[in-house]
Amino acid sequence: MLRCAGNRIYTGYAVDVEARFDQHKSGKGAKFTKAFPPECILRKFELPSHEQALRLEARIKKLAREQKELLAGGDDAIAAELLAGLGETLEEKSARERKERRAVKTSGKKETCAKNSAKK
Repeated sequence: MLRCAGNRIYTGYAVDVEARFDQHKSGKGAKFTKAFPPECILRKFELPSHEQALRLEARIKKLAREQKELLAGGDDAIAAELLAGLGETLEEKSARERKERRAVKTSGKKETCAKNSAKK
């Protein structure tokens, strides 16, 4: 994550963050950083695979501006949430989400039963 001109935040991935930052500063980076030159590195994450880095980048880009600022400032709760499940395959993710949906449905039924029992 980079702080760029105009107080903008740029999010990208790189094998060598410092070298990539230098590329952006020299105008040879992304189209965005040519228009809004980078000023400093806000935060970086080390991940075990290129795939996980791309997933994290996509998740960060979906955050609201306020959340990006908190993440850049070192908010570990947001970071933990973003990093959770990065290594999952699509099949594992689907299975986990199905399980979570079932748990929500089951807990809702228990509450309904408990409410009905209390009325009797």
